[in-house]
Amino acid sequence: MTEFTVHLANRPGMLAMLTEQISAAGIHIEALAAYSVGDEGVARMMVDDASTTRAVLERADLTFDQREVLVTVLPHQAKAMATMARRLADAGVNIEAIYLLNSSVRGLEFAVAVDELGAAREQMATS
Repeated sequence: MTEFTVHLANRPGMLAMLTEQISAAGIHIEALAAYSVGDEGVARMMVDDASTTRAVLERADLTFDQREVLVTVLPHQAKAMATMARRLADAGVNIEAIYLLNSSVRGLEFAVAVDELGAAREQMATS
């Protein structure tokens, strides 16, 4: 799964413009977090079509970054998130963003953006 971090001006209509362009291209937003810091708005999202999203953002002349994220399912247990976070921390992996994608009887499905994807995958594979 790919995360896009889009940098926008912090003013009315910018998130509307972004999501309108994404939806007009037939792209489904799987997860979204948006916030502002001073004059900058930041939208972090995961979508069902990374290559089309990249083309839409480039055509709109928007500043963005993209990266692959780890997808994991945690059990419905009080300590599951703490255990995952500790394992990654002990491996020197920094969690930069985390998104809840789905909650079901199977567990909680998260997308986790980290600074060291390979090390994170290795830690999650041994759990």
